[in-house]
Amino acid sequence: MAKDSSAAKARPMRARILERLATPTTAAALSRELDTSRQKVGYHLRELEQQGLVELVEERRKGNVVERLVKASSRAYLVSAEALASLAPDPAAAVDRFSSAYLIAVAARSVREVATLRERAQQAGKTLPTFSLQADVRFANAKARHAFAEELADTVGRLVARYHDERVEGGRHYRLFLGVHPAAAPEKESPE
Repeated sequence: MAKDSSAAKARPMRARILERLATPTTAAALSRELDTSRQKVGYHLRELEQQGLVELVEERRKGNVVERLVKASSRAYLVSAEALASLAPDPAAAVDRFSSAYLIAVAARSVREVATLRERAQQAGKTLPTFSLQADVRFANAKARHAFAEELADTVGRLVARYHDERVEGGRHYRLFLGVHPAAAPEKESPE
């Protein structure tokens, strides 16, 4: 997984090129498929290669021309929390812990840290121990939602107090976060 594709995500053409480069192709073929000039495609490909998002597969000669076959260097990309700027400030600096900005900041930090640790574990041939819990809950009203939040915070606080141990030698810190947000409604299928 590439660590940061913010520059690519910020440019629709580069995002389109990366999407197409799931399979190897040439700048000329990309130019035809994206209906844009070869010079423009070549420029974006060079930038993507410099960022490590595109890699050379092979070079092949066609007459007097050498064609470069390239592909995306990863099947998934992660936008860093820093790239989200105002949407994902430093969680430690957040004032309103009930705001969506705080939730995004905490979630973004978690994604960044897990991605980094996962990469290190893969390089070491180890498995990264994680635990995920996901549930859907439908509250009758705001009062029920508030009561749920209070009870959840109390329960988690008790669990953390019971298992947290600063004294044991060789212990390892784990980060736990819980976030609750309204579920997004499924997108309607467009009529054929």
